[in-house]
Amino acid sequence: MNITQRYEKVKQLLAEYNQSHLLTFWSKLNEKQKLSLLSQIEQIDFDQLKEKINTYIKNYATAELPEKISAAPAYPAIPKTREQKEKYTKAKQLGAELISAGKVAPFIVAGGQGTRLGFDGPKGDFAISPVKNKTLFRLFAETIKAAGQKYGFQPVWYVMTSPLNHSQTTEIFERDNYYGLDKSSVFVFQQGTEVNFSPDGKILLAAKYELATSPDGHGGSLKALYKSGAVEDMKNRGIEYISYFQVDNPLTNIFDPLFIGLHALDKAQMSSKALTKTGPFERVGNFCLANGKVTIIEYSDLPDELAEKKTKEGLLVFSLGSIAIHMITRTFVEQLNNEGFALPYHRANKKISYIDLQTGKKIEPTKPNGIKLETFVFDALPLTDKSIILETIRSEEFAPVKNAIGTDSPQVTKKMMVARAAAWLTQAGIKIPQKPDNSPDCKIEIAPSFAICPQDVQKKKDKVEPVNPGDMVCLT
Repeated sequence: MNITQRYEKVKQLLAEYNQSHLLTFWSKLNEKQKLSLLSQIEQIDFDQLKEKINTYIKNYATAELPEKISAAPAYPAIPKTREQKEKYTKAKQLGAELISAGKVAPFIVAGGQGTRLGFDGPKGDFAISPVKNKTLFRLFAETIKAAGQKYGFQPVWYVMTSPLNHSQTTEIFERDNYYGLDKSSVFVFQQGTEVNFSPDGKILLAAKYELATSPDGHGGSLKALYKSGAVEDMKNRGIEYISYFQVDNPLTNIFDPLFIGLHALDKAQMSSKALTKTGPFERVGNFCLANGKVTIIEYSDLPDELAEKKTKEGLLVFSLGSIAIHMITRTFVEQLNNEGFALPYHRANKKISYIDLQTGKKIEPTKPNGIKLETFVFDALPLTDKSIILETIRSEEFAPVKNAIGTDSPQVTKKMMVARAAAWLTQAGIKIPQKPDNSPDCKIEIAPSFAICPQDVQKKKDKVEPVNPGDMVCLT
């Protein structure tokens, strides 16, 4: 089909869906620009477009709560009964065996930029470790490499970028020689995108020959895994379980034998880690049972009366918050994609740069003027036949770095990284100097090559020199 034929077909489609404005500047484009614009328009799923606009743009209503909502059951961080202790022991053994057999692969969602951190580049390239100033990517890569050496397997790392940072990310990995990992064992791919809309349902133009788009959210990871060939690659390598985590949390326990083992023992398809919320309105998703299915309700969607609801013991009914750490069975991702699943969209009103159709000039809005649609990975939980939750301890596994100052800032994250390292050393019987508030009076960094869990520190405690007040220590 030549360019004229493609143009006529696209023109007819756009007229049918009330989007003819996308060709406003056609006569002013060169051939390369025309071909680019045609390709972008041809990639739009027009079968879904009308319903998407009607449901999420023109007639948008906040998500309705399920009829039946109750607290979701979860495995406690520390087993409480003899039966739980026995199951946890069995799970840890099974988890370690699955890791050693190369059945588990880490999958990082790394499509974000460091804009909110005041950093110009992929968030994964943000330096965060308290002593050596290692980047998030380096910390994760060193952890993955250390796990391979500890458990005796060849690790494979799946990295999802976005169109915003894909080329930069691949350049960073090349620049840093894949952080010591085998290049053939690092699978980097992009997530999909969604077009951006004006409030009246018109697709915005970012340039005269370019549609305004944005990444389709972390929910798009389940499609991108399949579409990119990552799932097929996993299948060929014998990988059965996917350890899902996001790029902003340097405390993530990527290879947790207990979590992996419980997920496998219970034959779960997608499982989650949770923590006890700091209060009813902490800005994390709320775990619950909705119509009998494990579900996460966003903090903004949970009514105050439910958020504040308490048990007879005075505890929050919905006390468990999501930390975006999941264990996903590979066959579940295959099943979803073979069934043509679709996760619900979440709407966000944003400032979106666009081309004015009258003047052809680019407009940089000062307030929200458009709508972005994205999907969330946790919306796949109700699609499972079986899903479990494992509670974890905040200080051990959750210190996301999101904002330049205040909550979830580098200052807070580094403080928590030092505190965890000090706690691991203290558990091994090593004395750590403390300030009057009992926080460490030193800066400590434990490199993954030294330890990826407290038990590793115990085995190497004889190699640790005495720590004095004010010391900066990095154990490697």
